[in-house]
Amino acid sequence: MDLKQSVVVITGAGQGLGQMMAVTLAQSGTQLALLDMNEEGLKSTQDQCHMLSVKALTYCVNVTDEVQVEKVFSDIVEDFGQVDGLINNAGILRDGLLIKSKDGELSKMSLEQFNAVMNVNVVGTFLCGREAAAKMVETERKGVIINISSVARAGNIGQTNYAASKAAVATMATTWAKELARYGIRAAAIAPGIVKTAMAEQLKPEAIERLNSMVPVGRMGQPCEIAQAAKYILENDYFSGRVLEVDGGMRM
Repeated sequence: MDLKQSVVVITGAGQGLGQMMAVTLAQSGTQLALLDMNEEGLKSTQDQCHMLSVKALTYCVNVTDEVQVEKVFSDIVEDFGQVDGLINNAGILRDGLLIKSKDGELSKMSLEQFNAVMNVNVVGTFLCGREAAAKMVETERKGVIINISSVARAGNIGQTNYAASKAAVATMATTWAKELARYGIRAAAIAPGIVKTAMAEQLKPEAIERLNSMVPVGRMGQPCEIAQAAKYILENDYFSGRVLEVDGGMRM
């Protein structure tokens, strides 16, 4: 994919990895459709992209709402004329143990807690992936869909919902690669390890030290390193149907 001739949609673009991926692609001249529920964050990302002299439009949307997602992708095609790439980055955490027994009292992960993560991480990825693929086919554009998974997809204590969701989005990517190849559409996933985001920086020094010790390279990943992985997948026309692990050698 020639990034200078492409329009890429990024969900969860108002902060963190989504914002860094937007800026990284803007540096390559990519036009960007920025999606998030955080209007203030979207404006910040858009301003940074505009400083790099690229077209970047913002769309406030709930990715779990089918009607909103269908409309926003129609709006994107109307505004840009095409969709060439999608990075399904929007996601949330609601960590907790499946069950916990302490002092004779038993607590359980609630269905609401489980569904909240599955709705954003899985349903949101499904809806955006479906609509992006549909628009690519309708406008006769070859394209790329990237789902952001996680090293936690292998299973992680306290993350029944999150781990399940990240395994699901990786599997969807490999499935879509097989289904959509006939239309010239590639699909892949990225599974980051522990990344230094705003949330991680709020942890206590001893917690950060413990996280660093879990990674063979001895540190957390940088958002720009995940963004570079997304750029690689977009540009490499032979990469499809695989999960790119960017985790510093970490395995769960």
